[in-house]
Amino acid sequence: MNYWLIKSDPEEFGWKELLHDGKTAWTGVRSAAAALNLKKMKVGDIALFYESQGPKKVVGLASIKKSAYPDPTNTDQKRDWVAVDIVPVKALKKPVTLAEIKADAFFVDFSLVRQSRLSVMPVTIKQYEKIIEKSQK
Repeated sequence: MNYWLIKSDPEEFGWKELLHDGKTAWTGVRSAAAALNLKKMKVGDIALFYESQGPKKVVGLASIKKSAYPDPTNTDQKRDWVAVDIVPVKALKKPVTLAEIKADAFFVDFSLVRQSRLSVMPVTIKQYEKIIEKSQK
């Protein structure tokens, strides 16, 4: 199993909408680096759900329900953009803010800190465990 972080603007589609809908197609990713990460996702992988507006924070866990397939919202015939389907697993007991993550030297090499604009990124098992630990405090 692999771990990921996916970013969403809660004004467009946030954690509350994912909980309500029970599933969504993660479409509209138009960054080559982020799209490569989508292509690496496998069914059963876990994604940290990160809200990128307001207080930026990890709010929940989602599971990859369907691996990469052609993005139905793609209108650029020159690019093979992909989507994945995700389902909610659970909300974190306490959201973990970007400020908390940046304040912890443990995360110095975390893509969220180093490549803050990347919308889909890998997370190591140690980073995942540390975020879960922070969400319990």
